Amino acid sequence: MRICIIMGSPRKNGFTAELLKPFVAQLEDSACEVVYITLSDKNIQPCIGCLACQNIEGEYGCIQDDDVAEIMDEIRKSDCTVFATPIYTWYCTAPMKALLDRHFGLNKFYGTAKGSLWAGKDIAILATHGYETRYAVEPFELGIRRLCEHSKLNYKGIYSVRAEKGRSSFRTETAVAGAKAFALQLLEE
Repeated sequence: MRICIIMGSPRKNGFTAELLKPFVAQLEDSACEVVYITLSDKNIQPCIGCLACQNIEGEYGCIQDDDVAEIMDEIRKSDCTVFATPIYTWYCTAPMKALLDRHFGLNKFYGTAKGSLWAGKDIAILATHGYETRYAVEPFELGIRRLCEHSKLNYKGIYSVRAEKGRSSFRTETAVAGAKAFALQLLEE
């Protein structure tokens, strides 16, 4: 199985990266191929709503010259994509939001090209946050659920941990065991 992790935190070694450590280790221990993309290293422009991608058959087709086509190619080659992000103001980080807005070229619903380039793929969320879990993650999770429904993707769930005691929150037995269990859950058929 090939899993693409889209790391949305602007801090490469922040809380989300800490929670990803046991998650990635479990995937690798399970002989899973892991692709780890850090968005803070990428040039991601916002969608300009031009609809050019909707007329390009069989490929992503965005006219913008940035790193998004490369990221979308990795998503397309993967069985599962995990959106890993801290929750800022009840949603993902700005680079991840820009990337999510650019998914448009994967769904050919609004032009001469037809079909989906990623229907049937699995999608999951790994999140860190400051507020109580449901209050913190619900808006982002709802957005991803709707994206999955619209794009005919399989939503596989969310694992999140609250930052109650800084970095140590993500090193507790409970947090580590939960991250590993979530990794195993994604590998189930």
